[in-house]
Amino acid sequence: MYLPTIRQLQYLLALKKHGSFSRAAQASLVTQSTLSAGIKELEALLGVTVVERTKRKVIFTPFGEEIVAQAGAVVSAAEELVHLAQSRTAPLTGPLRLGVIPTIGPFLLPRVMRPLKRSYPKLQLFLTEDSTEHLIGLLNAGRLDAALIALPYDLPQLNMEKICEDPLLFATSNPQLSVQAAHEPIKNLEGDNLLLLEEGHCLRDHVLEACRPAKDLSASEFGATSLLTLVQMVGAGLGSTMIPQLAVEAGILKGTSVKAIPLHPPPIREIVLVWRLSSTRTGDFKKLADILREHAPS
Repeated sequence: MYLPTIRQLQYLLALKKHGSFSRAAQASLVTQSTLSAGIKELEALLGVTVVERTKRKVIFTPFGEEIVAQAGAVVSAAEELVHLAQSRTAPLTGPLRLGVIPTIGPFLLPRVMRPLKRSYPKLQLFLTEDSTEHLIGLLNAGRLDAALIALPYDLPQLNMEKICEDPLLFATSNPQLSVQAAHEPIKNLEGDNLLLLEEGHCLRDHVLEACRPAKDLSASEFGATSLLTLVQMVGAGLGSTMIPQLAVEAGILKGTSVKAIPLHPPPIREIVLVWRLSSTRTGDFKKLADILREHAPS
């Protein structure tokens, strides 16, 4: 029995990801004709059509979609073999695909990148920024090796290392509410519009849960696309919100009229590194967690 090659499956995954033969070939560092020939050979070997070719776009057949899902698992397993061999000679060597949510990435990773590069110069880190839900899906599909996310979140069974706790601070440009928040529990705050990130951000759920007892903090129908947008909205007097201390320490409020006030008791999210139970790189991820912990805010 003749079997598909890993390279053919990698071409197929690149085509699925990029949506065109030219972009997939560029990402795979081969010519378009080489990639196209590899996929035709795969189709001939399987005896089925995997993709429909048109002048404007590439359409995967229903069977092709099934093949893509299986191809991802096969390529991921092959990569795990390589990583296992590398880990026996040197830790954190070669490519590592790390997912990170946007309320962590810009504020924690700049603290870590230089010391990580100094300690592990042969590590090739590839970052994907997305929502927790999408990152966990990519992780379980083998398209990510690990992910940095925030708890609480209803997770499937995964290996996990705690990095740090990140308190949520009350952020407002309203002087009266600022004074009140410094002395009153959040359940007593009233009289302002609660601004949130758009649906899909786990921080939105964390804030809603923390503010749920509040008497008169009603959530705005408008959802910001980023923490930076959220801060600008608060600075414009459109309402108040809650910001992770990690972002405040990174300077997100600089140049604005927004004040961040610690709450009593403080709502806290927990930043964790997660990876698949089946991964052979647990040793690598524990070392990565050590670096993250060392340079995260205390």
